[in-house]
Amino acid sequence: MIFLKTEEEIELMRAANRLVAQTLAELARHIRPGVTTAQLDAIAEDFIRDNGAVPTFKGFPNPYGGPFPGSICTSVNDEVVHGVPTAERVLQDGDIVSIDCGTLLNGYNGDSCYTFQVGTVAPATRELLRITKEALYRGIEAAVVGHRIGDVSYAVQTHCESAGYSVVREFVGHGIGRQMHEDPQVPNYGRRGNGPQIKNGLCIAIEPMIAMGVKDIYLKSDKWTACTQDGKPAAHFEHTIAIHHGKADILSSFDEIEQIEASAR
Repeated sequence: MIFLKTEEEIELMRAANRLVAQTLAELARHIRPGVTTAQLDAIAEDFIRDNGAVPTFKGFPNPYGGPFPGSICTSVNDEVVHGVPTAERVLQDGDIVSIDCGTLLNGYNGDSCYTFQVGTVAPATRELLRITKEALYRGIEAAVVGHRIGDVSYAVQTHCESAGYSVVREFVGHGIGRQMHEDPQVPNYGRRGNGPQIKNGLCIAIEPMIAMGVKDIYLKSDKWTACTQDGKPAAHFEHTIAIHHGKADILSSFDEIEQIEASAR
């Protein structure tokens, strides 16, 4: 069942997503060669809890294994999504790391992901990040009243595939609200005019997960971390949006992250 949100609920979700954006920006200040993903996880958990929220991902159930051990997902290079933070994973110059973050604040969830560059990244990988982020905004532009979820999916897919990249099929965006994952599912591939109709009050997380090489993936032994079969890098960007007055209102934000990145160049 799809739960359309009221104006009051959208504002509560905006607050939860604002905290996600602030958490990702805080992490942006610490991402550099030599930092472990476990250190980033500890920074995120402290920041979220200090701001009166709960890290939604911590303890999240997994039908294939144990609950998620971290407060954020840290997916490095060929890891597509759900990377488990560990003390052994040290970020290296040239890496990329996708950090997916969720918060529960005042009964509502926020969810966003950003793929960060660590040090000096290869031009081909930077281009993958650029196209994936662009695809996110193409999907958001298609999320207007009267369209369907398939229009969002088609916009993401065609933008990435036209650039020669592959769309990972196993993981999708989703509705969001009191629960982290609600109806409808929002795939990153699909046909225009298909799927549930987009209406005012719909809140969804759109999250392209795009591979430089093949779309096929496998799970690591931790039963969480999904990697590309060919070992080539993947990128992941995500915003939570609300359909408000007929069009998408982006509740999360990359603004502060992008300012930090620009000042570091």
